[in-house]
Amino acid sequence: MFTVNPFAALSASIPPALMQAYVVAMIVLVAAGTLFDIVHKGSAKYFFANWRKNKGSTEVGLLPIAIQTVVVDVLASGEFCNPRRRIAHLLGMYGFVLYVLATVVMVFGYSAAPLWPQLWWLGGLMVCMGGYWFWFFIRVDVAAEGHSPFRVVRADLFILSLLASVTLGLVWAAAGGGAGILFALYIVATTVLFGSVPWSKFAHMFFKPAAAFEKRVTRADGTAENLPTQTRDDPEQRKRHSMELLQNAPMDMGLGIKREAPRHY
Repeated sequence: MFTVNPFAALSASIPPALMQAYVVAMIVLVAAGTLFDIVHKGSAKYFFANWRKNKGSTEVGLLPIAIQTVVVDVLASGEFCNPRRRIAHLLGMYGFVLYVLATVVMVFGYSAAPLWPQLWWLGGLMVCMGGYWFWFFIRVDVAAEGHSPFRVVRADLFILSLLASVTLGLVWAAAGGGAGILFALYIVATTVLFGSVPWSKFAHMFFKPAAAFEKRVTRADGTAENLPTQTRDDPEQRKRHSMELLQNAPMDMGLGIKREAPRHY
């Protein structure tokens, strides 16, 4: 089962060209949805305007900062302080990359090596492990606010469609593949996942690296987005704090909130 290409069995019912056209259509939907999101929300306009406004007088090397952004913020998800959430995010991120890459290879090349079906299963299981762990145990409104894990809001569209698509795909493959109700449900969930980019958090995976890069640049050139930095040993930085209490406060002030999980509901 783990070494069999589940899409090969579809060739008897669905022309390979149609499956390949569907994959291309999903790629186009992601690109178009991301561009629509950028234009509709003005993300790019805000990014470049904020870049010009916060540009400091100190010249900084952009290449080292770009490398730090890729290694720390993208590949290692350094933005997450909570280790459980970081692990869940990394499982989902790398699992999704493996899953999508293996899907493309298997759809466009039925004679691909048995390694690709194994990577497809591995990626899908990683997505399910990280996604369901996040959904039932790590979400803020569940872990910290006591809401039911079955409570659904619009912001959950991406994670739910992702889990539905991957889960149905794995169940369909485990059942032997082929055309049928499971395959139909798999296609519906996958279309919702890639077609709902303008209304879900899918596009955030493209925005976050840019935002992380800008944040590192503003810290390096001294502007820090016109906000006070956490370094209070610099007299100039101390003056930027509006509260007199914070101007001479120790760096570990207020960290008591991290001593226990916020579960007081």
